[in-house]
Amino acid sequence: MSGTADPKAARDHARAQGGTRVEAMPTLPPVAGDLPEGVAADDLLWEETLAPGGYASRRIARGTRLRLIDTAGDACASLNIFNAELPTERLNVADTVKVQWNAYLSPGKLLLSDMGRVMASILADDAGTHDTFCGVSNAASNLRKYGEGRNSGAYPNGRDRLILGAAKHGLTRRDVHPCVTLFKGVRIETDGAITPVIGPFAPGRQVLLRAEMDVIVVIANCPHVMDPREDWRSTPLRVTAWRGPITAEQDPVRNATPEASRAFLNTEDYYRR
Repeated sequence: MSGTADPKAARDHARAQGGTRVEAMPTLPPVAGDLPEGVAADDLLWEETLAPGGYASRRIARGTRLRLIDTAGDACASLNIFNAELPTERLNVADTVKVQWNAYLSPGKLLLSDMGRVMASILADDAGTHDTFCGVSNAASNLRKYGEGRNSGAYPNGRDRLILGAAKHGLTRRDVHPCVTLFKGVRIETDGAITPVIGPFAPGRQVLLRAEMDVIVVIANCPHVMDPREDWRSTPLRVTAWRGPITAEQDPVRNATPEASRAFLNTEDYYRR
């Protein structure tokens, strides 16, 4: 019989783990030594590293900056975004693409809801490999490719991880919608063929988002569904969030295009109630 079979021994064992740190875990209270200039330590809201196959979800306020870092060059960040006040409003990938006349995310692009409002904007991006076409892996696709697709198995899939993250906020399987994926991309060729742009890449690539509404963000770090490699590969994904001001009228992202200006007006109209 193991020592932890006895309740007191199990308690002592558990308490002995206090203070143990591993890379993939939340930092509580949040601490980060690489905040941008001008950001106070007291403004830090969230610091966490997601393990390969990990997930996270958090409610963040309008104006919050959300930085994602592909620490080792093989992370894959699939995002669902919900209106925190009314989660039936959510990221709409089709509208994000068609309203902006561009399917490739880059600095200055917006993540739009199904109500024509801006949920988040991309302030900075030195990765340039993102995906608005393919969605995430699921149990069936992982089973076919890796021989195992269960959420509790060795090769977790993106959809089930998004479902777990959404459930933390009272949402269900039905609420998990098509996502955008950061750090892993695809290119659509002139003949319609899909070419994966998977890497691995140089470590340390970053994307900086700004929340334009009070939102729930759900992130899964599982291999891209179009990853051509035979083995399941993912590396840690670092997430950092800090308080920031809401977007000003003179903001260059807001005024970059007529479509952006209208989407920001729709968002402001929502908060004018």
